[in-house]
Amino acid sequence: MNKFIQKSLHTDRAKTTILIRFLVGFVFLTEGLQKFLYPDLRGAGRFEGIGIPFPEFSGYFVGGVEVIFGLFVLIGFLTRFSAVPLIIVMLTALFTTKFPILLGEGFWGFALRDLDYYGFLSMMHESRNDLAMLIGSIFLFIKGGGYWSVDRSYFTPKDY
Repeated sequence: MNKFIQKSLHTDRAKTTILIRFLVGFVFLTEGLQKFLYPDLRGAGRFEGIGIPFPEFSGYFVGGVEVIFGLFVLIGFLTRFSAVPLIIVMLTALFTTKFPILLGEGFWGFALRDLDYYGFLSMMHESRNDLAMLIGSIFLFIKGGGYWSVDRSYFTPKDY
């Protein structure tokens, strides 16, 4: 197996990583499912209101990414690789929905939500879930799947 791929699939014996995997995987899985079940509220309709291009395609695409890679993270399958698209989803969400709150106005076609106040503290309040998922995904990218993961069971040498 290629050294890069082998190193990317390798994980350690940390038993607590499962907590972050379950948190990140479960949230992404359920949020992704909602984009299919409630497209007007969570998928294409919301994406159109934000100003995301091709909202019909984008809503289902992002929902699919969240379901597939959320499930992969949940079971610890290709954890580092699976974290990458989730990191991209969260960075996009922060840029398109939270950055306008910081500025107090829409920009580049991305709409500003109606809130009681704007600026840094408002942005931080509104982005708490996004930041938690971003940091959790970065953690999994760095750490891998941990002890109870498919990665450890199949891709990590047993003597490690």
